[in-house]
Amino acid sequence: MKLIVGLGNPGERYADNRHNVGFRVVERLAIRSGISLKKKGHQAFFGTGQVAGQEVTLLLPQTFMNLSGASVGSAYRSLGITPGDLIVIHDDIDLDFGVIKIKMGGGHGGQNGIRHIREVLGTGDFVRVKVGIGRPSGGGDVSSHVLSRFSASERKQLDDVLAGAADAVEIILAKGVLNAMSAFNNKTLVNNE
Repeated sequence: MKLIVGLGNPGERYADNRHNVGFRVVERLAIRSGISLKKKGHQAFFGTGQVAGQEVTLLLPQTFMNLSGASVGSAYRSLGITPGDLIVIHDDIDLDFGVIKIKMGGGHGGQNGIRHIREVLGTGDFVRVKVGIGRPSGGGDVSSHVLSRFSASERKQLDDVLAGAADAVEIILAKGVLNAMSAFNNKTLVNNE
């Protein structure tokens, strides 16, 4: 069993925010795989099924980003998995929009959801799929930026980004993390004209 988590904030108010891109990738995986995300438990909405031939639980924590570890830790312990069976998808301001980066382990990089998951699990040795949302222009406020909507030009290309990030997760499941890194790291999923 693999636990695939999309990070974000619950509720309509946050649905289209940059910070919720992790939710949207997991929702894309759920649609592709015919997995309903209507079960409630672990302070989350979740569903189980198969993605890329692997048994998975898809999880959308409803704890708000900064407390994601409470939800992830509950599901992680309930499933009895190891850190290598956990894949967390989240936004990253240090990557340009349209860039994704797959990483195994490491620090939290200032991402508060990852910080809390690391604290609760006592380890950072899980897979992350980072989805670039870019930094605010002119050194603007980071928290306002992550809680803002994508720009009109970004929204036109967002579907390609979500599809690419979902593809990356499927490759992790089917062929392993190293193959996914090779296929996606340092490449852009959008046309920067």
